[in-house]
Amino acid sequence: MSFSWTTQGLALGGVLAALQVLLFLAALVVVPRDRRPSSALAWILLVLVLPLAGVLLFAVIGSPKLPRARRAKQRSMDARISRRVLAASGGDPRRLLTSPRTLTGTGSGDAPPEAPPWLASIARLNQRLGAMPLLDGNSAQLMSHIDEQLAALEQAVRGARRYVHVEFYILALDATTAPFFAALEDAVLRGVDVKVLLDHLGTRPYPGYRATVAELDRIGVQWHLMLPVQPLRGRYQRPDLRNHRKLVVIDGDVAFVGSLNVIDPGYGKRANRRRGLVWRDLLARVEGPVVHEIDALFVTDWFSETDELLPTSQEDSPAPPAGAGDRSRTLLCQVLPSGPGFETENNLVLFNSLIYNAERRLSITSPYFVPDESLLIAITTAARRGVQVELFVGEVGDHLVVFHAQHSYYRALLEAGVRIYLYPGPSILHAKHLSVDELVTVVGSSNMDIRSFDLDLEVTLMTCGRDLADQMRAVEDEYRAASRELTLEEWSRQSFAHGVVDGLARLTSAVQ
Repeated sequence: MSFSWTTQGLALGGVLAALQVLLFLAALVVVPRDRRPSSALAWILLVLVLPLAGVLLFAVIGSPKLPRARRAKQRSMDARISRRVLAASGGDPRRLLTSPRTLTGTGSGDAPPEAPPWLASIARLNQRLGAMPLLDGNSAQLMSHIDEQLAALEQAVRGARRYVHVEFYILALDATTAPFFAALEDAVLRGVDVKVLLDHLGTRPYPGYRATVAELDRIGVQWHLMLPVQPLRGRYQRPDLRNHRKLVVIDGDVAFVGSLNVIDPGYGKRANRRRGLVWRDLLARVEGPVVHEIDALFVTDWFSETDELLPTSQEDSPAPPAGAGDRSRTLLCQVLPSGPGFETENNLVLFNSLIYNAERRLSITSPYFVPDESLLIAITTAARRGVQVELFVGEVGDHLVVFHAQHSYYRALLEAGVRIYLYPGPSILHAKHLSVDELVTVVGSSNMDIRSFDLDLEVTLMTCGRDLADQMRAVEDEYRAASRELTLEEWSRQSFAHGVVDGLARLTSAVQ
């Protein structure tokens, strides 16, 4: 009997070993396809160490792209936008790819002498990635405090005459945001067409979700969930592919983009209140032709979720585009969408291109800074070639694993000469922006982390103009005055255990 049990045990062990080898070989064939080597190796290691768990996890979140039908919708909208750009160019797309000031015909003359010579090539890159050209004749205002941000949104909605388009990763009804919802209701009562998109799993975990959607129903707006995970209703994709965009468009005349979610600055959670956490964001209010690009992005997302193809604000506008012929609006703007609906990591490509073109100074603000290899090399190379590089991050974090993964990059940055500023708690510095030299700025919803590059739909606004760059410099100066600088000497004193945790957390970022 003992011999029989031993034989059966050896046989079972042999079967399990053979199964593990087969799973490993299958992983070697399947996992590396269209995946960066670091990510592929992380997945293969997971399958090797934990075969069953690794295979199940890969089945659930192994694909970093949206379903084919969703990507097909993105391509069709890109083609539609490109056709309109071609029509605006008089049939010669080369006119749109020569120099910044030739991109719309609504500007006030030739490109300003201070425009960096590399801007046109970046604009060409962005247009080929996201279909939208660089546009002249815009103006913008930055708002860095929650009170003015929500007040500006409310005021714009209350001034709407034709339509309001609202799209947020998190949209929640609470005491802080109630005036915004009241403004939406007032707009509906005036006959304004109000449409709202909110991310399903972005908004669902926060208090008041049911009250929020019930309020949207009560006031009569048309609303839909973005990327819903509802398998029983036939609506499913990788659950951590999210629409992280934040934007509002009013009548095709005014738009808002940035990092702001419409929710109480403590995000309504009891644990946050105990810690005294409050989120700090940056919001840009823009006017001019670029508003039509932001609206085209909303139209794309609405079509992707509903199959309803809305007219873009440019097609439906009864009057010339806002800012057309207005010599006071001299800001160059370009919208770049990105996310798993595209074949390329559009935002990462833009960030790397801008960083390599920086000549004097580079300022980066990102609450979740977990760069891939290419971005880390771009930043450290910029510092080593003499560019003054600064990074603003929070001293406290709200996502423990991401917070430790972020720490794992500090030594390499500090050794290269990057100055790291820690924004003090209990504030969570949630703003996401970049400035290059004295003219070019980027503001939007994208963090500088692998999640934002691979898994989240994002919106990025690139601008070139002295006034907005000066506004951004004032925001950065405010951060710097409130922060303390982290030195290499201080960071070298971290405990061995802290370093181990940071390194392990860094490994998880590769499993994408």
